[in-house]
Amino acid sequence: MLDPRVTERRNPRSADLDLAAPLAIVDLMNAEDRGVADAVASQRERIARAIELAEAAFRAGHRLFYVGAGTSGRLGVLDASECPPTFGSDPSMVQGIIAGGHAALTRAQEGAEDRPDGARADLDAAGVAAGDLVIGIAASGTTPYVRAALEHARARGARTGIVACSPPAPELVAQLDVAIVPITGPEVVTGSTRLKAGTATKMVLNMITTGAMVRLGKTYGNLMVDLQATNDKLRDRSERLVITTCGVSRDEARALLAAAEGHVKVAIVMHKLGLDRATAIARLAEAHGVIRRVVPDAPPPVEGA
Repeated sequence: MLDPRVTERRNPRSADLDLAAPLAIVDLMNAEDRGVADAVASQRERIARAIELAEAAFRAGHRLFYVGAGTSGRLGVLDASECPPTFGSDPSMVQGIIAGGHAALTRAQEGAEDRPDGARADLDAAGVAAGDLVIGIAASGTTPYVRAALEHARARGARTGIVACSPPAPELVAQLDVAIVPITGPEVVTGSTRLKAGTATKMVLNMITTGAMVRLGKTYGNLMVDLQATNDKLRDRSERLVITTCGVSRDEARALLAAAEGHVKVAIVMHKLGLDRATAIARLAEAHGVIRRVVPDAPPPVEGA
């Protein structure tokens, strides 16, 4: 019988995969992957809506939760875990919840995706509440753990969304605030959604968190400026950011950062407007954290552009 889930169908272009030479496997997979970006682009307005929902949740002091099983769950945890080092965000802002818990990150927890009670317990343990945004990730669009999580989150007053690569049930979609469904087609290896579906999912999650963080003022132009210099690598990066954006020497950048207690955004505003630290922080707060609303000039142009 033909499975209605796109991700479970056989791909006719890879029917002789088991006889293919290494280069042929590479060419086939590369050809299949070329359509992933187009599938994601087809969901541009829905992804933008998810960014708006995430930004609204963050500005109100709430959180974004990704919920998934297997590869989908791991991608959610990955995206969430990369936000603090990239944007200097609090680890609680974006959280990943995976069926089977942390053990499932490195070893499959068989049957965990089929346990609705586990989803409800996991969301309660994380304290999901009204105002939060919960995005379920289910490549097939049918994972019981994810569906139960979304229903439970909605009952708790949270906003909800889904990222799937096969159309979810219409009755589920009707209850969601946003449904992002990039149809990537049958996989090279039937049902192996860590391939095209996984790539599309990672792209979508990257867009949601990056877009929301940019909207919160985590960048100045395309420079990551909302960071704290907590190790040698970040201290060097912080100094280079201040040198680039303020046109000062390395020693002057260090002095500015010391006065700003290591906060790059604050150091930039202090220098450009001649303010002390407390006033610079207050001005940024009034501008909802966006440097360009405090300092009208753009960051220096990209060299060679």
